Amino acid sequence: MLERGNKFIEKWMAFVTPLCMLVGISFPDVAAQGLPYVTMVFAFITFTGALKSEFKDVLRVFHDPKPLLCMLVMIHVVIPAVACGAGHLFFGSDPYAITGMVLEFSVPTAVVGLMWVTIYNGNNPLSLSLVVVDTILSPFLIPVTLRVLVGSQVEIDATMMMRQLIFMVALPAIAAMVLNQVTHGAVKNTWPKKLALFSKFALMFVVTSNSSKVAPYVWHMNLERVAIGAAILVLATGSYALGWGVARVLHQDKETTISMIYGTGMRNISAGAVIAGACFPGAVMYPVMIGTLFQQVLAAFYGKVLVSKLE
Repeated sequence: MLERGNKFIEKWMAFVTPLCMLVGISFPDVAAQGLPYVTMVFAFITFTGALKSEFKDVLRVFHDPKPLLCMLVMIHVVIPAVACGAGHLFFGSDPYAITGMVLEFSVPTAVVGLMWVTIYNGNNPLSLSLVVVDTILSPFLIPVTLRVLVGSQVEIDATMMMRQLIFMVALPAIAAMVLNQVTHGAVKNTWPKKLALFSKFALMFVVTSNSSKVAPYVWHMNLERVAIGAAILVLATGSYALGWGVARVLHQDKETTISMIYGTGMRNISAGAVIAGACFPGAVMYPVMIGTLFQQVLAAFYGKVLVSKLE
């Protein structure tokens, strides 16, 4: 029953997250009641996503670390720099829009990306390793990225941001891998299937709750916010394409190319929303959350169009 429900939600994931965002925007007073619990719920999502990982999976990928290192550079250097440049070019008078755009493309790769990699038969060990390594490094990489690119424009509480990320991202991921280690993989073989559906519901809860903070900006939509949404769409589309292009340049096989497409294209937007809500003014939340409307749809699009060409 749980597995059937999980597969049903996975099938419609491209529509589930935008629908949750719509609910949060339509009923912000109700959705906002969940905000105090978002950090704890997100820690559960990270823990569940990391249950399929073991330390040996990460070590195995480091025998040929080039694809992993390239993805980390794209995720935390190239794409945030492009987002920052686009923000200054089109929204130079709005530091909060620029900060939101940079934050949107500085957060770690999405755990849900593993689902798409599995669907299209990508390189699962590589994708698992990227999620684990990027998740553990993100408490240190995100504050540095934001400080370098937008630190002079918006006040950044790096200490608070790092605390949030360690609690909801790094510690749960390490705890999951330690459990797999001490149980010799027994947890890996049983818990993910039992918790997967609850993890999807938790993701829906986080998206719905965080969307309540975006409601004022959506209800008072203007041309600049429409332009910000369009910019996020273009940047997100380009992120998937960049992963594909770099994989081609490196002459990677089909499985690794698929992992690089989703590794660079999908971002942990919910983590970005939690950071934005905790560490920045509300205006920073809008560019982050608007990506929720596009990410799963783009993942499905690239799966149907681009991945099919790799056959």
